[in-house]
Amino acid sequence: MTQPNNEQLEKIRHSLSHIMTAAIMERWPKVKLGVGPAIENGFYQDYGLPEKISDEDLPSIEKRMKEIIRQKLAFEQELMAKKDALNFYRDDPFKTELVNEFYPDESEQVQFYKIGGSRQLCRGGHLDNTGDIDSDSFKLVSVAGAYWRGDENNQMLTRIYGLAFATKDELEKHLALLKEAKERDHRKFGKELDLFTFSELVGAGLPLWTPKGTIIRTELDNFIWQLRQQYGYQKVTVPHLTKKELYEKSGHWKNYQDDLFKVSSREEHQYAIKPMNCPHHTQIFARKIQSYRDMPQRYAETTMVYRDEQSGELNGLSRVLCITQDDAHVFCRKNQIADEVGKIWNIVNSFYGAFNLPLCIRLSLHDPKHPENYLGDEDNWQMAENELRKVIQSRQSTCTEAPGEAAFYGPKIDFMATDSLQRVWQVATIQLDFNMPERFDLSCISENGQHERIVMLHAAITGSLERFISVMLEHCNGNLPLWCSPVQIKLLTINDKQFEPAKKLLTDWQAQGIRAELDETNDTLGNKIRRAVSEKIPYVIVLGDKEIQSQSLSVRVRGQDTASTVKQQEFVTQLQEKIKQRSLEL
Repeated sequence: MTQPNNEQLEKIRHSLSHIMTAAIMERWPKVKLGVGPAIENGFYQDYGLPEKISDEDLPSIEKRMKEIIRQKLAFEQELMAKKDALNFYRDDPFKTELVNEFYPDESEQVQFYKIGGSRQLCRGGHLDNTGDIDSDSFKLVSVAGAYWRGDENNQMLTRIYGLAFATKDELEKHLALLKEAKERDHRKFGKELDLFTFSELVGAGLPLWTPKGTIIRTELDNFIWQLRQQYGYQKVTVPHLTKKELYEKSGHWKNYQDDLFKVSSREEHQYAIKPMNCPHHTQIFARKIQSYRDMPQRYAETTMVYRDEQSGELNGLSRVLCITQDDAHVFCRKNQIADEVGKIWNIVNSFYGAFNLPLCIRLSLHDPKHPENYLGDEDNWQMAENELRKVIQSRQSTCTEAPGEAAFYGPKIDFMATDSLQRVWQVATIQLDFNMPERFDLSCISENGQHERIVMLHAAITGSLERFISVMLEHCNGNLPLWCSPVQIKLLTINDKQFEPAKKLLTDWQAQGIRAELDETNDTLGNKIRRAVSEKIPYVIVLGDKEIQSQSLSVRVRGQDTASTVKQQEFVTQLQEKIKQRSLEL
């Protein structure tokens, strides 16, 4: 079989959703049909089924699909008068809605595709024949719930997901990747390494950070602040609440209303819990008249913001209700844009270089076909987007452009990180905003004494600490870099005779800023070592009588099966240097 191109692969995936529906309709003739597109790595289809099904039902559905494929049935186009199509779907409210939406003119011909005895509403994009599909190159993988058209006020449907590739080999490689991703799930590490937890009493999407998890957050935040200090950033602090008037003026109340948590005071004043910090920061800038000599001003704040996500979208640390942003806003003149964006870009490169996470660039643009989704006029958008293009070109960076992915107030440079499983994540972002300064009338006094409209840059290095930690844990398989590991050394003794010398060593190391723990359990050395290894601690050190007498250490490096002997002071010196340099090597 000839290797399919991307267009052909999408046709395979779309055709498989039709074949799955044909198999479903044989088993449940009165099924109601939702949508069924091709998606990345596969396809899905939504169904209104007369009974509940589970993943255990998938093998039999998949078996029938393979039988249909082997029949080599043609995908045949059929046209039907709209009134006949509505009659055909008289018992299916979902397809009736789609027929009326796709074919508003009563005289239009409605397009169907037929395979065997199954006729389905569709605009096309299939293969010619089911036999063009390798029946071993797809697999049904899961059953989930999905609201019709993504609206929680609508009926809940059953969604069946499938994977599909050009060949069986590609499918098996992807399944192996999924298996490894499951083994690297950050939620698993959160429990095993005692980093964070969730409580039903606190609520889904609201992680609780343990002492060890809090160390990681603090180390990341300190690193970002260290990088920002080099470029003249200043810390600011704002409250977590605001009157609704602030967000009405910023545009968030209108454009972000579904994501806002709203509260009312006893005096019936309406407030919002902040979903972002930028409107607050504008008010710090606006507190006094600013001169061109004061520009740029760079404000930074690591703080939690809150967004009312749907419960079905919450996922570990990847999607939460409370988001810790390492947030910064630069207020600058138009002729300072390139320089300030370049400084933020340098910070991003330094930060992600410390984790060996390679980055690529996406320029996220507005969608000119839907101006109602954005603040400001077309001229401002074009100006802002061209400014970012110039910066990207000046750094000789290649990028992909993504229309429709901009924030509602401005375009952005998104940094996309590729992890060790070759998954791509959107992490850092630099957003250029001409609209917020306009709405809040932000300006500086220019050299000629005139009010000059400024611009605003929004910059987050991790995007959010929660999401970055989830990516980092999975990228490094829980083996955190030495400098941000909650415990850098686990000290073990052969027996209780070495406890006192070990405690003295521990105190000395802690005084030098090294995070070390002593295992004082009455257990065998072998069990202590196995426990420390399972905790993914960078260095496991055994202290016995021989080591005490020679002032040496038996050091076992994470990932190695054997230990080496090192002088105590030599080890500490090397360790401190690696921590200082944020080295990835142990």
